Amino acid sequence: MKSPVSLLALQILVGLGFLTVWYLGATVPLGEVYLLPSFFFSDPVAVAQRVVRMFATGMIWRHLWVTLLETVLAFIIGAGLGISLGFWFARKPLLAAVFDPYITIANSLPRVVLAPIFMLWLGLGIWSKVALGVTLVFFIVFFNVYQGVKEVNPVILANGRLLGMNERQLLRHIYWPSALSWMFSSLHTSVGFALIGAVVGEYLGASAGLGYLIHQAEGVFDTTGVFAGMVVLASFVLMVDAIVTRVERRLLVWRPPNPS
Repeated sequence: MKSPVSLLALQILVGLGFLTVWYLGATVPLGEVYLLPSFFFSDPVAVAQRVVRMFATGMIWRHLWVTLLETVLAFIIGAGLGISLGFWFARKPLLAAVFDPYITIANSLPRVVLAPIFMLWLGLGIWSKVALGVTLVFFIVFFNVYQGVKEVNPVILANGRLLGMNERQLLRHIYWPSALSWMFSSLHTSVGFALIGAVVGEYLGASAGLGYLIHQAEGVFDTTGVFAGMVVLASFVLMVDAIVTRVERRLLVWRPPNPS
């Protein structure tokens, strides 16, 4: 496997290649046409200048705070419910069997359809966006934690019971470590989905937030503003994912490194 420095260099190289193709396609004509017309695609220099201006003038901070709050609340509530119910259902097979069709139905509902309902119930404030984000995060975490607990090695479980472990000790020393890898795998994905819930909710109806900014820019055909909002969103997701990764490494320090 590549060293961290080499891997970072390759990642930066891919990003620079993408930006170069984007810039050349938007600014260098091929004959009489552009490969990526700036009206539809803007260009990376204009987008970067817009992002800098948004932070320099301070207008982005209020919107960023609203989206951040909605995302964090959706992530914490959805992940907390998913972890708790995932453990509970995995330890209660009869309960899981009874509720299985209802969970399947709830998971199959299109989340975009739920957004107007949440706005009707909870208004246009942050809680309708949080509710939408929770529905996206919960099922991802729930199914992963449930599967992680179900995948406990039966030999290890039998040995633990043979040594006299009670249910609490089994949960702490066997079930919990088994589910951690599955749980963090879902948490990495859930960060993006929590943000999607917040942004989609803001896009459909809000007075602040990054989704609101993108919707406003789209309404006046401001492509640069749309891409600038997307860049801020992407940066935010990378930042939160890095925090989750640090927590994961801290909690899974006992796990042997991947030889690949």
